[in-house]
Amino acid sequence: MKITSEKELVNQLSHNSKEAFNSLYKIYWEKLYSFSFKMSGDKEFSENVVQDVFVDLWNKRKSLKITSSIEGYLVQAVKYQVFKSYRYKKFNPTVIESEFEKYLIENIPDNNSELIEKVYLAINKLSEKRKQILLMHKLQELDIEQISHELKISKQTVKNQLSSAIKQLRIDLKKVAYLFFI
Repeated sequence: MKITSEKELVNQLSHNSKEAFNSLYKIYWEKLYSFSFKMSGDKEFSENVVQDVFVDLWNKRKSLKITSSIEGYLVQAVKYQVFKSYRYKKFNPTVIESEFEKYLIENIPDNNSELIEKVYLAINKLSEKRKQILLMHKLQELDIEQISHELKISKQTVKNQLSSAIKQLRIDLKKVAYLFFI
């Protein structure tokens, strides 16, 4: 029997289907590894994290309560494993958060117009200067110094505005991001 949808895979997994587990592993291993590696910068560590996440998935298969996205569940599991290991290995938490934000932005489903609309609304709620700096940094991929030079403002002002913009977006999108990954 060919299992096609994500929900079918999760359902079959909860009924001990090794085929469903293998399908999920094949579909998500590389993406999860890449995500973990971006956060940690350590190949072996990233492989271990993803392996641990899949072992946990198999061990919890009968009690899984995933109502929307298995991908979101797995990404969150990887993130939590990296954060947990951070306490012991001292990875840079700023890099971890930054990479998670990039992942969120890059992996919003194209067909989720409600989510995209909420992101745009949150960005449009920012002051003009904050919005301009955020878009220059995230979309044009300009660094702090380039933005400072182009806007003729200090680097510290750019950093402050960027930090405030991201903090405001986190607040505005906290519920949306949570719903996206349930």
